[in-house]
Amino acid sequence: MMQPLEGVKVLDFSTLLPGPMCTLLLADAGAEVIKIERKDGDEMRAYTPKFGTDSVNFALLNRGKKSIIADLKSPATIKQIQALIAQADVLVEQFRPGVMDRLGLGYQAVAKINPRLVYCSITGYGQTGPYAQVAAHDMNYQAQTGMVGLGGDANGTPNVPPVLTADLAGGAYPAVMNILLGLRKRDREGVGCHLDISMADNLFPLMYWGLGNGWAAGQWPRGGDELVTGGSPRYQIYQTSDQKFLTVAPLEDKFWGNFLTVLGATELQQVNNPALVKASIARIIAQQPVAYWNARFAGQDTCVCEVIGLEQAVQDPHFQARGVFNRTIATASGKTIPALPTPISGVFLDSQQRQSSPDLGQHTQEILK
Repeated sequence: MMQPLEGVKVLDFSTLLPGPMCTLLLADAGAEVIKIERKDGDEMRAYTPKFGTDSVNFALLNRGKKSIIADLKSPATIKQIQALIAQADVLVEQFRPGVMDRLGLGYQAVAKINPRLVYCSITGYGQTGPYAQVAAHDMNYQAQTGMVGLGGDANGTPNVPPVLTADLAGGAYPAVMNILLGLRKRDREGVGCHLDISMADNLFPLMYWGLGNGWAAGQWPRGGDELVTGGSPRYQIYQTSDQKFLTVAPLEDKFWGNFLTVLGATELQQVNNPALVKASIARIIAQQPVAYWNARFAGQDTCVCEVIGLEQAVQDPHFQARGVFNRTIATASGKTIPALPTPISGVFLDSQQRQSSPDLGQHTQEILK
């Protein structure tokens, strides 16, 4: 089977997470991804723990790609890179705005070399605006857009976000989406484009309900008070007698009725006091261990499940049955671990079950000769 992006050449100037995750998805769909690294390589190679000679983080994000070493301050090397750009379909970079221009590799310059190129720039705050040059990381973008505040408790105390939402949902995934749209546009019109992907901008759609409440009714949401931030007994975390936790999310009336029936507390359907209902449910659930509740709620259509750790999650029979972790990555010595699953449908993946990440500069001679 021919993969959807087979024959598409991607030049990846990015490091760390957003760009590498973006190009991993493109590689999974069949693109040839050439990772352009400085002499000491992507910073993530040095992270711990190690998997072979590089960090496991690097291995997970860069399997199936090629690596070349390039001194982007060398005029001779820039000429070689420009020759690669002339053959490329996509370029991904995540430097601060202006850096690629100073290297002679900005969009206006390379579009003269290859007008069909889809050029994707991933940054925190975008190519323009007052924050364009501001240094920040994922949690900063979440804080600046109101997301961290929504994750706070009823007292307004925020928590450190456990997921790099801006890097992934705000950066990598929108980048892939827009690259595919850019390729479609190029195929129809014959010219590429410059994609300005702002991780901060792209967090706002994830909070659509809060924006709607604020714009339409002036009800700007606060952490701990809203339907999905802890204000409702129907969307809540309750502790069991053995200090475990259940996520309870019977938002619809059907599921809510089923839930209260299992609890033996159907009278709470008539109580119009969220705080009182929440406290009553908490008392009931706190009387029994989590195993008891798992058994009681099983098959009852209640939208209830236990809070578990990541180690337990990857061993869950459901994800094992679906083959989520069937693909593997390997070191030079043959040691393997599961490959990072990506949202690329299995329909589009190749049949190769084992891949590896490239050694630093492994393909330099092959590609730049």
